[in-house]
Amino acid sequence: MELIMRTLADPVTYRRLVYLVSALVLGPVWFTALVTVWSLCLGLAITPFVIPAVIVLAYMTRGFAAVEAELARSLLDVDARAPAGGASEPGFWRWLRGLFGGGFWQAQAYLMLRWVAGFPVALILATVLATGVGLLFAPAWMPFVHGGAHLGFWRPHTFVQSLAVVPAGLVVLPVGVLMAKPLAIPFGPIAAGLLNGEPAPVPAPLAGAGARRRPLHAHQSRRALETHAAADAIVVFALVLIWAVTSRGYFWPVWVALPLAAALGIHAWLVLLAGEPAIVRQFRGSRTLAASAGVGAVVAAYFTAIWAISGHGYFWPVWPILAIAIVLAVELAAVMLTSPRRAEMAERIETLETSRAGAVDAQETELRRIERDLHDGAQARLVALGMSLGMAEQKLSEDPQRAGELLAEARVGAEHALRELRDLARGIHPPVLADRGLEAALASLASSTPLRVGLTVEVAPRPAPAVESAAYFVAAEALANAAKHARAQQVEITVVRAGEALELEVRDDGAGGADPRGSGLRGLRRRVEALDGSLTVTSPPGGPTMIRAALPCG
Repeated sequence: MELIMRTLADPVTYRRLVYLVSALVLGPVWFTALVTVWSLCLGLAITPFVIPAVIVLAYMTRGFAAVEAELARSLLDVDARAPAGGASEPGFWRWLRGLFGGGFWQAQAYLMLRWVAGFPVALILATVLATGVGLLFAPAWMPFVHGGAHLGFWRPHTFVQSLAVVPAGLVVLPVGVLMAKPLAIPFGPIAAGLLNGEPAPVPAPLAGAGARRRPLHAHQSRRALETHAAADAIVVFALVLIWAVTSRGYFWPVWVALPLAAALGIHAWLVLLAGEPAIVRQFRGSRTLAASAGVGAVVAAYFTAIWAISGHGYFWPVWPILAIAIVLAVELAAVMLTSPRRAEMAERIETLETSRAGAVDAQETELRRIERDLHDGAQARLVALGMSLGMAEQKLSEDPQRAGELLAEARVGAEHALRELRDLARGIHPPVLADRGLEAALASLASSTPLRVGLTVEVAPRPAPAVESAAYFVAAEALANAAKHARAQQVEITVVRAGEALELEVRDDGAGGADPRGSGLRGLRRRVEALDGSLTVTSPPGGPTMIRAALPCG
């Protein structure tokens, strides 16, 4: 009883209650708006008007998600954020593509779940609460109902009889309130997982020939696609269930399933193109042509399905299919008339612009670190050294013994300052790396760590100094993370030269769970991308953590 009273007096219970009941209004609004706009986008797919339609869809989703994120933060106490806007890179098409990153699809899935799962829960909760309130205030309305209120087993119709149901209201109403907390439990992690404000994906860097790697955001893109597919499946299943329970007449859920299936098909094709560069090469290296072909095929199938469902007859989809074919033919002609490597060069320029900005940021951060280390370390010791020498000079004639002590302190301070300067210089560029190469530098690094380190290095002929430096610092950061954060016992470092690429892999047996977007790994990625390379991090909870870097060295 004490637990029940404490729960009823807890403000958190009522915040959860408000969140759940809000789906009674918001769920139908989100679902109706999204299905309507998606249908409009598909209907306008072969016209220029589709561009403002998809922009409206992106910003509408972002606005709806912002409302839901605010509700989740204030009522569920979770860290939820709306998806980011378009990419900050110049160019309209890059900005437009940035609107449909992983965060967009995750927000769509969350909004659909607020209808599919949230609305039924809200309906049940509201029914229980309304029943409790109705029973509690039965004397105010039951005597005025013609024939009495039908309770299944009894029809109370007088004031005295209605007083008998008031105790039931005193039980049902608190039960409805107490249901809020357990019913809201699943929605917290769902909101935190789907409304996480993921930025628009950054174009994947191109490594040397034979050393291309999938983009780091490929896993996130696949996860967003899986979430999108699961949400669509739940929506369709719920509508089919409603159709089966209510009428079993005309199968109307098909008109919702069609636009959802078309949107899922477009999403899947774009994710496939991002993860499989070989498919793009089949379209003469033009990502735009490849995307248009896939989207056009989905739209053609969508119109054909509508024709088949609506009663066959005249095959009117031939006209939108013909329009799609003409657009694709024009795009193909444009690609064939331009340089065969034009699309690849454009993508390469786009990647280099991004990596250059990241390299500038990383350089600024490194310079600030060096300035801070000099100011707080070696500079402070040199100032103290100067003061000790000055005091020793004053005491030399009056107190030689004290002067000798001051000189001894100055000597120790000079040794510490020299050691700090050497460590700082080693952090900028280790001397052994310049003198003896990458294998010796990594061996020195492995000997200075308390972990057991297995080292395999085959890099002959010796790569460029910038490549060696990047590989060294990737290994150094990975070792530091394994020791400080992963609680690893053993680390395996493998560096091999495969054709025109230097491939580095660092694997530890730690706890895993490393954040690829952390400051240390983000700085390494910028360093690698500045050399036109790629870096991927795989760190599932429980381990192992694997950091792979591919650096062109041809």
